[in-house]
Amino acid sequence: MYCEASPGSGRSFIFDICCSKKLKSMRLLKLYTYFFIIIITLTKCKDTSKKADNATSEIQAIIDSTKNIENDVIENEKKVAFELNEDNAIDFFFNYEKTLTSNKVKITTSLGSFTVELYENVPYHRANFIYLTEKGYFDYTQFHRVVKSFIIQGGNSDDEKTGKKRRDLGRYLLPPDTRKGHKHHRGTISMPSSEMDNPHMLASPFEFFIVVTEPGSYHLDNEYTPFGRVIEGMDVVDKINNVPVEKGDWPLQNIYIEKAEIIE
Repeated sequence: MYCEASPGSGRSFIFDICCSKKLKSMRLLKLYTYFFIIIITLTKCKDTSKKADNATSEIQAIIDSTKNIENDVIENEKKVAFELNEDNAIDFFFNYEKTLTSNKVKITTSLGSFTVELYENVPYHRANFIYLTEKGYFDYTQFHRVVKSFIIQGGNSDDEKTGKKRRDLGRYLLPPDTRKGHKHHRGTISMPSSEMDNPHMLASPFEFFIVVTEPGSYHLDNEYTPFGRVIEGMDVVDKINNVPVEKGDWPLQNIYIEKAEIIE
């Protein structure tokens, strides 16, 4: 629509109507334009929201997948957990012994505590004893054999947990090491041989015995491996040796090793 008039002319009324209609049309156009922009914007926002939701879902899926992978790795690690055996034990303890910085172990029992010092020149037996201590094997085992005026023997138990600990650690024996000049003096800690068919007197790695005989039990020297001695708390060892026992030298009352720990 076209309208035009000069100022003060008689057509001003028509001009006003004409211009008014034009303004209304322009306003409607602007309104439609704004409305269109809003629609487009809302649509874009909606798409963005969808994209954000999709991205969030994808991220969560990745996280869940990662967790599943981590769980699988943990399960696989459990399945392939390191176990000692007759093929790898010697090499393992040979290398493990080189990392040791202490040779003393404190053993706390239900009747008191004592400390043993391990000999450095019997590396496999020393390393084995410290390794088992670090693994917590001796905790809650017992002094299961008490022979009056002779020895106390520990590291075993009829508890199922002890059997599980042994299975988890592995099945292995240690060679005797009897030529390092150590004798079975009173207070000596030594390792018994395995009860299985064992013509070479291989040592049972999970158990140990301590001599209480005065001055010692030297008939053991060529058969078993002394690998340390009690340096503190021998009175507790004697106390354990004096408990009442039943047939088979098993104490009438359980004597637990509550804690074995490495000390500097």
